[in-house]
Amino acid sequence: DNSSELITTHRTGRRQVRESSGEADHHEGMSSDDELTPAEVTEFQKNKDNVLEDSRKIFEDVHADFCDIRKILLKFQEWREKFPDSYCDAYISFCLPKLLNPLIRVQLISWNPLEQNFMELEEMSWFRAIEEFSDAKNVSESK
Repeated sequence: DNSSELITTHRTGRRQVRESSGEADHHEGMSSDDELTPAEVTEFQKNKDNVLEDSRKIFEDVHADFCDIRKILLKFQEWREKFPDSYCDAYISFCLPKLLNPLIRVQLISWNPLEQNFMELEEMSWFRAIEEFSDAKNVSESK
C-alpha cells in the first residue's frame, strides 16, 4: 500500500532530522504528528473557555426545580412513595436516564479524567443524588 510506505518514509525522515539536530527527548512510538503548535494550543484553550462559558448559561433562565438533578429526583421519589402503582405504570425507571442525560452532560463538559486533579464521578453531586435515589428505591421496595 503506497500510503503506508509514504508514512514510513515520512517517519524515517523525521527521525533522521531529530537525530541530526540532537533532539534526544523524543520517545519512540510517540507521534510528533500529534504535537500541537503554541498557536493551536492557544486556539484550543480559547475555544474550550468559550464552550465552558456558554455551558454556564444553558440553564440560567430555568427554575432550579427543573435543572437541579437532586430536586428532580426528589419529585420522582415523592411520586414513587405516594403513588407507587402510577409510578410503575409510567415506566419512570426507563425514562429517567433520558431525562437526566442532558443535565449530566452539561455537568461533564469540563470534566477531564486525563488531568491530574480530576474529580472522580462518585464524588460529583449529581452522581451522589442518583445513588441516593437508587438507595431510596431499594429501601422502599424492600418494605
